[in-house]
Amino acid sequence: MSIKKKYPILEFDPDQDAFINPSMIASKYPKLPSHLVVCFFNEVLKELLDHNQIFLLTTIRGENDLEVYQMTDLDIAIIPGKIGAPLCAAFLDECIALGSKYIMFCGGGGVLRSDLTVGKLIVIDSAIRDEGMSYHFIKPQREIKANPNVVKKIVSYLDSKKIDYVLGKTWTTDAFYRETKKKIALRKSEGAILVEMEQSAMIAVSQFRNVSYGAIIYGGDDLSNQAWDSRGWKDRKEIRYNLTMLSIEIVLTLNQTKEVHQ
Repeated sequence: MSIKKKYPILEFDPDQDAFINPSMIASKYPKLPSHLVVCFFNEVLKELLDHNQIFLLTTIRGENDLEVYQMTDLDIAIIPGKIGAPLCAAFLDECIALGSKYIMFCGGGGVLRSDLTVGKLIVIDSAIRDEGMSYHFIKPQREIKANPNVVKKIVSYLDSKKIDYVLGKTWTTDAFYRETKKKIALRKSEGAILVEMEQSAMIAVSQFRNVSYGAIIYGGDDLSNQAWDSRGWKDRKEIRYNLTMLSIEIVLTLNQTKEVHQ
């Protein structure tokens, strides 16, 4: 049966065996811990490294290298997040091939509601797929839902610690310079409260590879009004450090979650 469609992005092929597979790197690098944190805060990773809380486990080599760290006292790997769905999700795919099964993502994103203050924690429960990577892992559809069992684990932990958060939908896009006012209005009408560049692809890869994945993103810059407001979101060092440590705690609770396929 032909997979040809009107638009190439819709030509999904469910075949698990690609011409090049991430499993090909398995013999080149050490096996990773089953728990993995993807952290977008490089200054936090540097602080953890400087204080001997993590050490460099290995470096996955390529045109873009990926440093893989491990916690000194915990069997958890940590990698720096890479901007954009293709690179971030491809590195996730390789980490899965090396043994990662339970994954937490922590990062920042632009809010689409002004009441979401800087530092507000947003647990991702779904994503609008306005990027290209996810369409090669999950059949075409407008949105993708996060694993509800993982989401439940995350919110249960936050509730137990009395940590404030919002559960919501994100808009994942490849082109942050093309977030026009009309598109922002449309995504808000669809229920998106956040915009970022990786989540729909990260969810898709995790579902395709049958692993547990969850994400917490803190409210950063504000795109909800007529003018963009950066709100100094990249300078919130305490928020970024605390979210990283929180993700480390939560990833250890993800064992035994059931996988969900779209």
